[in-house]
Amino acid sequence: MTHSLAPEVLAYYDRGNEAGRLALPKNRLELWRTQDVLRRLLAELGPGPLRVLDVGGGAGVHAEWLAGDGHRVELLDPVPLHVEQAGRLPGVTATLGDARALPVPDGEADAVLLLGPLYHLPDPADRLTTLTEARRAVRPGGLVVAATINRFAGLHDTMRSGAYFDPANRAATDACVASGALRPASEQNLFTTAYFHRPEEVPAEFTAAGLTTTGQYGLEGAAWLLGIEERLDDPDQREQVLAALRTAESEPTLLGISGHLLTAGRH
Repeated sequence: MTHSLAPEVLAYYDRGNEAGRLALPKNRLELWRTQDVLRRLLAELGPGPLRVLDVGGGAGVHAEWLAGDGHRVELLDPVPLHVEQAGRLPGVTATLGDARALPVPDGEADAVLLLGPLYHLPDPADRLTTLTEARRAVRPGGLVVAATINRFAGLHDTMRSGAYFDPANRAATDACVASGALRPASEQNLFTTAYFHRPEEVPAEFTAAGLTTTGQYGLEGAAWLLGIEERLDDPDQREQVLAALRTAESEPTLLGISGHLLTAGRH
């Protein structure tokens, strides 16, 4: 089966900004919390090195530290620029590929990470295919972790930045809140075509794909909305923030306040 990336999504990532996105002050919390949660989940699989398939891994921001931790990392991404960038990283094998048709044998991986694909697949059938492929590619008892963007993240982010008060951005944001589907108002939009989940939707999609959900983890909690970026520059205060977020990361009433959510499941 042949799949293609939506042209506007490819154009968005061809700008080349993804490689440095999580190094920006406003995005570092997402990076550190993703590392924090994933390291704990991967440790549950037993001593490494593990075979990790990083599907839709972009320019390799997560593949790089995973390889640094000693894991055997294969990154697949549909954007040629990302594959070129990730292929330069030590210990990372990068291949052009689509999450809906993984070019790997059954049960090859100990863990399959979907840290980007689900929110760029507005069609539920495509998301089901992606999760079913992840289940096929991971060994029995193996781990699948998917990142999603929360339904109200765009509303919170654009209100924080002031972009919400532009009429075109506000219309696109309000439509996304209503349906989950983000259709950018223009090329100058902060993001591209995407689907923003409600937290409870993701376990239902895992179940439909034959995966057993084992946990959900809000990454940024409310901290990303509180203007604490400068506190993260201090190692002691950063650890205090990370520790505080761990205490509430799986509290059901707070999952949706985070910008991003990780859902973990087992084959």
